[in-house]
Amino acid sequence: MTRGKTPSPAASLHEQTVRQHCRALKMPTVAGQFETLAQAAIREGHGHVQYLDALLTAEIEERERKGVVRRIQEAHLPRVKTLAEFDFRQSSVSAARLADLAAGGYIERAEPVVLIGEAGTGKTHLALGLCVAACQQRRRVRFTSASALINELVEARAASQLSRVLGRWERVDLICIDEVGYVPLMEMGAELMFQIIADRAEKAALIVTTNLPFSEWGQVFPNPRLCGAVLDRVTDQAHIIETGGESYRFKRSMAKRGAVS
Repeated sequence: MTRGKTPSPAASLHEQTVRQHCRALKMPTVAGQFETLAQAAIREGHGHVQYLDALLTAEIEERERKGVVRRIQEAHLPRVKTLAEFDFRQSSVSAARLADLAAGGYIERAEPVVLIGEAGTGKTHLALGLCVAACQQRRRVRFTSASALINELVEARAASQLSRVLGRWERVDLICIDEVGYVPLMEMGAELMFQIIADRAEKAALIVTTNLPFSEWGQVFPNPRLCGAVLDRVTDQAHIIETGGESYRFKRSMAKRGAVS
C-alpha cells in the first residue's frame, strides 16, 4: 500500500488474496495487521525483512496469549490469581521463595509443593499463582479441591471409567489439590486419592494445600499405613511452605474497617 494514494483495484485484489491465504494458513493476526504494519513500515523506513519480522512476531505473540488463556481455562481454576497480586507484606511467606518456585524448576524436577496454614492465610491464592505461572510456561495444569477430586474418581469407578480418568490426570504436568484436611475421607476416597498422588511420585509435580500439620493427617487418612504412604510421597523432596496461623484476610478486613471509621 502506497502512502497518500488511493488503493488501486489491483492493490485491493492483492489484499483480498492475502486475507484468503491467511485464512488457509490459519494466521488471523497477520490478516488483521498486515495493512497497519505495512503503513508503519513505510512511515518508519523499515525494509521488507523488518516488516515481515514485525508481522510474524505479532502472530506468534497473539498465539502465545491465546494459548495461555486456553491453558488457564483447561486448568479449571476457580478464579485467576497471580503471585503479583498477593500481599506478601501481610504474610510470613517469602516472596523470593515463591518467585523461585514460579520459575518452574520444581515442575521439571517433579517435586511436590505443600502449602500449610490456617484458613485465610493465602494458601489457595499462592497455589493459584503457581498454577497461572505454569500455564504461562506452556504447562498442562489441573486444579481441584480434594472433595471434588474424590467425587470424580468415585463416580468414574462406579461407571467402570476409573482407568480412563486416572490416565487423563496422569497426562497433566502439574496437579494442584486444594483443601486437603477440611473433610475426612472415607476409605475408598482415601485410597483413590493415594493412587493419584502415588502415580505422580518422582514423575510429575504436585501442589497440595492443607490446614493440618502432617502429624494430624491421620484425621484425613484414617488407615495408618495408607496415611504413612501418602505422607511419604507428598513430603519426599517437597517444598514445604507454612503460611501461618493468623488469617491475613481477617487482618485486611479489620484494617479496612479501621480506615473507614
